[in-house]
Amino acid sequence: MDLGLEGRVAFVAAASRGLGRAIVEELAAEGAQVACCARGDDIAAVAAMVAKATGADVLGIVADVSVPADVERAVRETIARFGRIDILVTNAGGPPPGPFESHSPDVWRRTVEVNLDSVVNLTRAALPGMKERRWGRILNVTSITVKQPVEGLILSNSIRAAVTGFARTIANEVAPFGITVNNMLPGYTRTERLEQLAESNAKAKGGTAAEALGVWEKQVPMGRVGAPREFAALAAFLASERASYITGQNIAVDGGWIRGLL
Repeated sequence: MDLGLEGRVAFVAAASRGLGRAIVEELAAEGAQVACCARGDDIAAVAAMVAKATGADVLGIVADVSVPADVERAVRETIARFGRIDILVTNAGGPPPGPFESHSPDVWRRTVEVNLDSVVNLTRAALPGMKERRWGRILNVTSITVKQPVEGLILSNSIRAAVTGFARTIANEVAPFGITVNNMLPGYTRTERLEQLAESNAKAKGGTAAEALGVWEKQVPMGRVGAPREFAALAAFLASERASYITGQNIAVDGGWIRGLL
């Protein structure tokens, strides 16, 4: 299937590892030019490796998406290199686990900055050009917690739900301009984040991280956790020409973990 991504320009946040990196690799393999950012200097090496593997033009930018000035600079650098942004993938590290009383007001504020404000600011920076060209794709990496809250993840359960409300509202506002806005909900996927959650679970409840992972695998009808590339495949499709009539949706890649009907 030709996804029509050849020559498109994508910007992917939090892309040095995990889901973000997998999305960069998938979009580049489909022929897109990709700018990717992360807080660490290793993003340059990631960009170089993906470029070598795919033949795509890939730009690595050191930027913290929780800092508005970094967001503006990263978007400027992308436009200076590629001329535009057609596809925006918002993404950021997951907030710390724990019950309500374990999180201070500062932790709540930091989570809002990282997981909500970053989405708003990236969208604000990329949207004008998309509207001018009357074409765009905005993809937000959120979580299965927006459909089925997970015990011990009150920060994720709360703040990612706010992203869902933002995205669903703006999807209608920008639809007349040929822009789609969708949320991608990763389930239990084999990333560093999952390893950290397994260790946290083991510490809180006893046992080992491997045992915690085993519990989650049993909750998934497919009997296993996902691979980042399986999640990235959804990103490539939603970014494509083929997905032009899909907007305002929350699509899970979770092996069937969510039990709800909607």
